[in-house]
Amino acid sequence: MSNMERWCGGCVLVLSCLLQTFSAYSDFYTSIGQMTDLLYTEKDLVTSLKNYIMVEEMKLKQVKQWAEKMDTLSATATQDPEGFLGHPVNAFKLMKRLNTEWGNLENLVLKDSAEGFISNLTLQRQHFPTDEDQTGAAKALLRLQDTYRLDTNTISTGDLPGVTHKSLMTVEDCFELGKIAYSEVDYYHTELWMEQALKQLEEGEESTVDKVTVLDYLSYAIYQQGDLGRALELTKKLLRIDPDHQRANGNLKYFEFQLIKQRKAQADEAKKAQVEDKDKKRRKRQPSDASKKKAFKEPVPERKMYEMLCRGEGVKMTNRRQSRLFCRYYTNNGNPSYLLSPAKQEDEWDRPYIVRYHDIISHSEIEKIKELALPKLKRATVHDPLTGKLTTALYRVSKSAWLTGYDHPMIDQINQRIEDLTGLEMDTAEELQVANYGVGGQYEPHFDFGRKDEPDAFKELGTGNRVATWLFYGTAVFWYNLFPSGEGDYSTRHAACPVLVGNKWVSNKWIHERGQEFRRPCGLTEIA
Repeated sequence: MSNMERWCGGCVLVLSCLLQTFSAYSDFYTSIGQMTDLLYTEKDLVTSLKNYIMVEEMKLKQVKQWAEKMDTLSATATQDPEGFLGHPVNAFKLMKRLNTEWGNLENLVLKDSAEGFISNLTLQRQHFPTDEDQTGAAKALLRLQDTYRLDTNTISTGDLPGVTHKSLMTVEDCFELGKIAYSEVDYYHTELWMEQALKQLEEGEESTVDKVTVLDYLSYAIYQQGDLGRALELTKKLLRIDPDHQRANGNLKYFEFQLIKQRKAQADEAKKAQVEDKDKKRRKRQPSDASKKKAFKEPVPERKMYEMLCRGEGVKMTNRRQSRLFCRYYTNNGNPSYLLSPAKQEDEWDRPYIVRYHDIISHSEIEKIKELALPKLKRATVHDPLTGKLTTALYRVSKSAWLTGYDHPMIDQINQRIEDLTGLEMDTAEELQVANYGVGGQYEPHFDFGRKDEPDAFKELGTGNRVATWLFYGTAVFWYNLFPSGEGDYSTRHAACPVLVGNKWVSNKWIHERGQEFRRPCGLTEIA
């Protein structure tokens, strides 16, 4: 596996081209790196549970032996009770058993061998994921399903591209995913996952979830999406299994009534359309504005473009534009650090201009950065355009940490490397940010710079706007967010695709305007 694969595990893209310890004990789903701790927690609980089972089995073995012994003794004694008790030893032992040994057995049975396991479970529970984590992980699966156009069966069978540890989803798993979608009033995904749960039940999978419950959710989700006919069919199917189901009986009457109304409305609409069609034929038809506009291609909505790029579709560079991109050995005008060993620089894109640096960070440096960042990871934040303050957001699912030379001298070395190659001042740049993405982790389309409607975006830093971005993910890419005039370059809008498989780590350096006055002089025109 290459350094890039170890470092990234996912892709970063620009919309006009290709382009985050149990410190908080929250938002586990936003960082795969911190979720690994949960596996060791669960392993410890399994060990504790197995110890409890072993103690219980030993106790049960003793009780079973006592029962077998007493069964044999009682059978013999009751055949001739007087003769049996006529032996003084037997009489003595009966008194002893009833006065002492049965009491000992009672103590054995009442002994709470679960105390150790329960104590450990209670201790670990404070570090367990919350309902928010479960919902977040569920939404991540739904996000991956939509972005990469995965069908429910593909996800349920664990047949994802590049997986190492294949995992099957049970009926209960599918049902739970559907229920979470239902609670979010997401009837589209409720339908998909209730259908998958029903499919697996009908294929014979054993489950604590029954068909009636699944059909109840499924029929309602389909009704909410406007398909009354199918909702009615599923309700009838439910009632064939459970004729006394109160809600289904009520829904049956309601759906039938609504379906009659719907069909009548459709018939009236069809008649109206026929009349209008005849009327149109009588009039001389003129080209409508809509038909004139057909020659112009409608722009693709940003969300759709984002998902297309994540699937490897969308914007492609022409051969002519590609021919203008080159690779080179780069010294940044003879910087002493790169005279003997120039950096490998590649033109990644032309508008905006993005360059990539190969072999610019070593595997040992990557691992050290991850080691330093892991215990400091906290939920990644974004700038609220209304308040100018940092806040969490659903469109950024990751955790991040900030590193300086105080954490390790290597961080200063990396900062110096960025300065040597970009020629920009690092003293006014933000600290090195390290991000680890979570389940389906993403960062939806955004700009790194503050726009004109966000005048206070970086006011607290006092270093001006973000002039440029340097991003490590095995290799590194660099681009300017602002034109030399200080105006924002809106073609730098970029995003991070949802992580389908793997553990994605990236690191970036946001470079600010202050200190660049002589390193990147201001231009005289708006975009120069």
